[in-house]
Amino acid sequence: IMSSAMWKWTCLVSHLLLSATVSSPAKQQPPHPKRPFITFTGDQAEGTFNHLVVDERTGHIYLGAVNRIYKLSSDLKVLVTHQTGPDEDNPKCYPPRIVQTCNEPLTSTNNINKMLLIDYKENRLIACGSLYQGICKLLRLDDLFKLGEPFHKKEHYLSGVNDSGSVFGVIVSYSNMDDKLFIATAVDGKPEYFPTISSRKLTKNSEADGMFAYVFHDEFVASMIKIPSDTFTIIPDFDIYYIYGFSSGNFVYFLTLQPEMISPPGSTTKEQVYTSKLVRLCKEDTAFNSYVEVPIGCEKNGVEYRLLQAAYLSKAGAILAKSLDVSPEDDILFTVFSKGQKRKMKSLDESALCIFVLKKINDRIKDRLQSCYRGEGTLDLAWLKVKDIPCSSAVSQASDH
Repeated sequence: IMSSAMWKWTCLVSHLLLSATVSSPAKQQPPHPKRPFITFTGDQAEGTFNHLVVDERTGHIYLGAVNRIYKLSSDLKVLVTHQTGPDEDNPKCYPPRIVQTCNEPLTSTNNINKMLLIDYKENRLIACGSLYQGICKLLRLDDLFKLGEPFHKKEHYLSGVNDSGSVFGVIVSYSNMDDKLFIATAVDGKPEYFPTISSRKLTKNSEADGMFAYVFHDEFVASMIKIPSDTFTIIPDFDIYYIYGFSSGNFVYFLTLQPEMISPPGSTTKEQVYTSKLVRLCKEDTAFNSYVEVPIGCEKNGVEYRLLQAAYLSKAGAILAKSLDVSPEDDILFTVFSKGQKRKMKSLDESALCIFVLKKINDRIKDRLQSCYRGEGTLDLAWLKVKDIPCSSAVSQASDH
């Protein structure tokens, strides 16, 4: 349930295709001299690698795989291996069998790594998997020793059991208090179990009872967004898929793929397609009243690229900054989109590298919030399928803080 204040703040920039620079196809380059590549192969037949993070201080590489977490040197030599599965489980066991007896039949089940994050402040790795409704381990970076594995509360089930469901986490650090983990996940039809976005406590003690607890929670409001169950009545397979996340300035951002219903030209019936949206939240907003989402995509020569495949945030640097007329220290969002809007999330159609200046995205969001405060438009949120909430006039002014 969302507070009335949230309706005043939560807005969608309707029908807005954010402007971006689309890179031109690269000219044919002379072939590079052949060089041997350093390779690493896992030690198991089902050794799919799911996630990779690099310690920016040491150059050590951490790989999240099926049933394994690997720590590699910068030249891909195995330093440590930590086993995470398989184990006896059943995805229908909620709470998981490690909390209470489950009447469902148990089978040997792989643990697929769903999220891998480095917590630099506490020198630990957060590794979330698909076993036991998606619990997470906290592993010491040096030797992958298990520091903690919270599992006895519903807040501890972060990443879900769906093998292909997407999860993305962003850590917000503080010098004088516990850090926060903003985590976004596909809910796989279980909104009562998993909020689609939430902010959690990252306690200094990896075994503390409050680890992964919601930053704020009372009878009416919590640090989370839940997809209403009525949405699944209308679109049974509705979900939000998270492709990338990052923090910048006062905000946390997630890039998503979401289904929506559209009417093709000349048709009176609607069909479901996927579209890409950027979600933004204020770091210090414990009630999530600042939630806003905007469609994002790019266009070149009349061709729309709307299906997000990958993204990465970086600084502009001197050369690109000059081309874009921004500062070298400005944040630039590099994205890869495939052509059009499809019935499937993945597309093999032609793709484009699109470049967004983050401050320009924020300017567009600010403009839309101001119009929402004037009572213009509605809160057309795809995950709120059963409601059409008009924007409310408000005295407040949108800001960048």
